[in-house]
Amino acid sequence: MPERSLVFEEKLKQKGFFNYPELYNFCFNWLKDEKFNVEEREYTEKVSAGGKEIVIKWVAWTKVSDYFKNEVEVKWHILGLNDAEVEVNGKKEKTNKGEVKLTIKGELVRDYESRWEDNPFYKFFRGVYDKYIIKTTTDYYEDKLTAKVVDFVDQIKSFLVLELKR
Repeated sequence: MPERSLVFEEKLKQKGFFNYPELYNFCFNWLKDEKFNVEEREYTEKVSAGGKEIVIKWVAWTKVSDYFKNEVEVKWHILGLNDAEVEVNGKKEKTNKGEVKLTIKGELVRDYESRWEDNPFYKFFRGVYDKYIIKTTTDYYEDKLTAKVVDFVDQIKSFLVLELKR
């Protein structure tokens, strides 16, 4: 079984006006531009009198080496999503109103193909390998992933702030 290290986790919450399709596309395209493979593992939508409730789970991953893989998990929870109109520079624009919650996690996955799981000796040696031989490499990849995910979160925050100012 692959070994996972949680290197970053943050929750974002925005209540008010935001453009849901633009936010969705922005996040998806940012991950694609950073060479991540994005899988949408969950999508549920419920309609109620108060608006739509949408739950989405993405798992984005990219191989760093034969042994390491970066994973970014993005969980969306949107409550009370309704269509709305706002006036921008004298023109009416269609947007959405509701509450969006994003949970973003970054994990460094070691031995993602489970090559060291075949027998107990390999498993023991993987522990020694991880702890003593490639410790600095692991730290380096964890730092790089943390910086990348922090940048992703900052970009989302900037996008949402710009949406509010429109």
